[in-house]
Amino acid sequence: MRVFTTILLKILGFFVLLQIAIRIIKRFYAFSPPAFMGFLLDSDFRKKLQPPDKLIKRSGIKEGMRILEVGCGSGAFTIFAARVSGIKGEVYALDIQPRMLMQLKKKLSRPENRDIKNIKLVEGDAHKLPFNDNSFDVVYTVTVLQELPDQNRALKEMKRVLKPGGILAVSEFLPDPDYPLKSTTIRLGEEAGFIQDKVEGNLWNYTVRFKAQKSM
Repeated sequence: MRVFTTILLKILGFFVLLQIAIRIIKRFYAFSPPAFMGFLLDSDFRKKLQPPDKLIKRSGIKEGMRILEVGCGSGAFTIFAARVSGIKGEVYALDIQPRMLMQLKKKLSRPENRDIKNIKLVEGDAHKLPFNDNSFDVVYTVTVLQELPDQNRALKEMKRVLKPGGILAVSEFLPDPDYPLKSTTIRLGEEAGFIQDKVEGNLWNYTVRFKAQKSM
């Protein structure tokens, strides 16, 4: 028992030190998770800690909606959004890394996912979204917002492409090195012109939902 406790403490200590090191590095260099980490971002272990079905529900995604996922990565949540939106809905999965999109493309080619026809892969930058104004019912991000060099600019782009009264859902996860407190996420959204709608989840796994103001 003592040996097991010692090993557990060492693993925990390594994790804490790694988190501190990454946070220090990210204060000076902003970067997204490299593509080789795609399998970790899409792992069953992560999905147990951050269940996709709950996250998609908290994000306000419903059948028939036109949805944009900013920073889809290897698609840990994209499949779930597509299934909830259904055949009448559309999911645009945007990422700046082509290799991440390739991982999602391979995932969609698996037998269990071949029935999904409503996902469109888009290589693009969150700071300059390649979409027209008022294009989407929902824009959502998962552990992405804090990785963006200019968060305010990206949020204003998300607001631009949302339909009046549309939903922005920002989800964060404590193990992520860029994890912000709820108050930080709320402040960023409100500074970009969004209205806070609802906050769900807990300290280590939460979603803040905003509404895009309707034009007067």
